[in-house]
Amino acid sequence: MKALIPAAGLGTRFLPATKAQPKEMLLVVDRPAIQYVVEEGLASAADEVVIINSREKKAIEEHFSPNPELVATLRARGKDQYADLVEKVGAYNVSYVYQDEALGLGHAVRCAAEKTGDEPFYVLLGDVLVPDNQMLPRMQEVSDAHGGASVIAVMPVPDDQVSRFGVIAGAAVEGEDDVWKVDALVEKPALEDAPSNLAVFGRYLLSARVMELLADVRPGVGGEIQLTDALDAVLREEEMYALVIDPADGFDTGTVESWLETNNILFRRSAERRN
Repeated sequence: MKALIPAAGLGTRFLPATKAQPKEMLLVVDRPAIQYVVEEGLASAADEVVIINSREKKAIEEHFSPNPELVATLRARGKDQYADLVEKVGAYNVSYVYQDEALGLGHAVRCAAEKTGDEPFYVLLGDVLVPDNQMLPRMQEVSDAHGGASVIAVMPVPDDQVSRFGVIAGAAVEGEDDVWKVDALVEKPALEDAPSNLAVFGRYLLSARVMELLADVRPGVGGEIQLTDALDAVLREEEMYALVIDPADGFDTGTVESWLETNNILFRRSAERRN
């Protein structure tokens, strides 16, 4: 089972900072944002993390590559703690495929089809951090309890935010306080048209059929191949469930404001643990 991380975007909201450095490599407290996401994937049932990269973003690959020269230099200077960190990150089980055209999230996921084969797979959006690494295992539990169904993470959002997100329609599963059965996905509805206030959060556990359906998805909103369209299609064939998460469990870093807020929150948590 693979955990896919789409990372080929331009990071335009962070320009000019992302002109020479990938957005995914921006620091969140003590490590690049993408390292949190890779570590989350490796802490799940996945046996490999696959980063769907741009060929221009070599810094990501360098970060997760071994660097024995740097390790040796650090150890020679008595900086074993830092040497251990560099060595650990360089040994992570990470591989790469490339998205050579910016044709949407669905297209990015489809670029990894040869990696996933006929198995279910995770998709972890790189803008979203889940530092405690507990969300994917819980999604796997929900899938296992419902015959291997696809599971998406959703989060309650305020009324004034509903129109910014994909929102699910469905109903809570009896006896499972944090699980809904999904009937439909509605992309960025007006508040009065929204079937719920549960917005798709950026973590997916998807059946192999979703990858097959992505091959037939035609460009949609913005001329891009949308993952949501494949999820709509799979709903006509298979059941899908949503795990309702606590907003305190996940963090958005997709804008400068949310990136700064996430840094502040996680720094405070880190300081509290040290004290």
